[in-house]
Amino acid sequence: MKKLFVIGLDCVPPNLLFNKFIEDLPNIKSLIQKSTIAKLKSCTPPITIPAWSCMTSSKSPGSLGVYGFRHRKNNSYDGIRISTSQDIKHDRVWDILSRKNKKVIVIGVPQTYPPKKVNGYLVSGFLTPSLESEYTYPPEFKQEIKEIVGEYEFDATEYRTDKKDELLKKIYDITKKRFKLIKHLIKNKEWDFFMFVEIATDRLHHGFWKFFDKTHRKYEPNNKYESEILKYYKYLDTEIGELIKLLDKDTKIMLVSDHGVKSMEGCININDLLINLGYLKLKEKPKGAVKFHEANIDWSKTKAWGWGGYYARIFLNVKGREPQGIIKKGDYEAEREKLKNLLQQVKDDRNKEIKNLIFKPEEIYKEPKGDLPDLLAFFGDLAWRSNATIGNNSIYSLENDTGPDDAVHDWNGVFIMYDPKNSIYKEIDEIDIKDIAPTILSILGEEIPQDMEGKVIE
Repeated sequence: MKKLFVIGLDCVPPNLLFNKFIEDLPNIKSLIQKSTIAKLKSCTPPITIPAWSCMTSSKSPGSLGVYGFRHRKNNSYDGIRISTSQDIKHDRVWDILSRKNKKVIVIGVPQTYPPKKVNGYLVSGFLTPSLESEYTYPPEFKQEIKEIVGEYEFDATEYRTDKKDELLKKIYDITKKRFKLIKHLIKNKEWDFFMFVEIATDRLHHGFWKFFDKTHRKYEPNNKYESEILKYYKYLDTEIGELIKLLDKDTKIMLVSDHGVKSMEGCININDLLINLGYLKLKEKPKGAVKFHEANIDWSKTKAWGWGGYYARIFLNVKGREPQGIIKKGDYEAEREKLKNLLQQVKDDRNKEIKNLIFKPEEIYKEPKGDLPDLLAFFGDLAWRSNATIGNNSIYSLENDTGPDDAVHDWNGVFIMYDPKNSIYKEIDEIDIKDIAPTILSILGEEIPQDMEGKVIE
């Protein structure tokens, strides 16, 4: 029987794994030396949700109708819901394999809560509400997990914090518990396909990047936490080495990440920018920065507003669509094009030109679905995050409005594929995140659905 073991590491960039850290990671280095490797081009936007769903379904965010972990409700101004597994209407690889009577184990993959039925075992990912939730399939598997690791942990939820020692402890705790569970399952369960995702790598980068990256504008030489990212990677390499030792010698191994990471230059206060451009009007200016829903917005005169995050989602106030829309449908495209051009011209806080990528959804997705923004804005080619707060002293901030954060996402993740029957090193050109699902099915001898958007990696 063909078997495939997929190691998912959230937010791991090629330059760390393939270059900077490689000599300190003997197990990953050994894997790379006998594998096919490539940079993996993430989806647009390169965000954990939807990236892992894009990877495992071979669909774009537009096809999935998922553009982040939040969704706007019913064209409202302030209605928000959290994305769940219910938003994914397409098969992911374990759904197809389950129907083909392949045994599957899926641990910690984002956007799997609430868990759906599989032919095997599933433990949901980081947006699981709590341990009291039904987070496993089958439901009774919860008890077995408790017996193995005690209180299982999904995430280091408070990773935007100044309490760095506490954050480090949490990152190691969640990783140790996850790997302890994975080792148990490798040894004690029957499986053909096993996939897990470790979210702690992402939390580590967001919490400690300024201490590590000497090019970061907030880097301080010889700081207390300078070596913590490398230390964690060494620990992770040891854990991965132990997993590999447990696998049958004919098991194929894939190691992937969903996107990369780089230094955050700062934040564009998107709604303050829209005020400056005349698109957002207030009835009164707040005394200092306030959350978007706390601002006194004059919707009768507002043309656009934005959501913050690693990119900005911008919505136009369209008559007949939004509750108090003012842009006539006949004027919509002209207004959108004008705003797109204005946003492309935004400079940084030092008045230097930056690479702003401003997209209309239909420019990057064939048939975009779901709760679409009117524009997606990636300032400074992702180096500048977007803040949604209103009433800042400037359109620029050096701090994230949701707490301390040192890093932003980057376009490229990693791909490593080890085949014990063809164990030679080969570096290939950049692959697409949507290529992973058809490649998994091909490895396991299953037919590729015609509606998958990626291709098999040769």
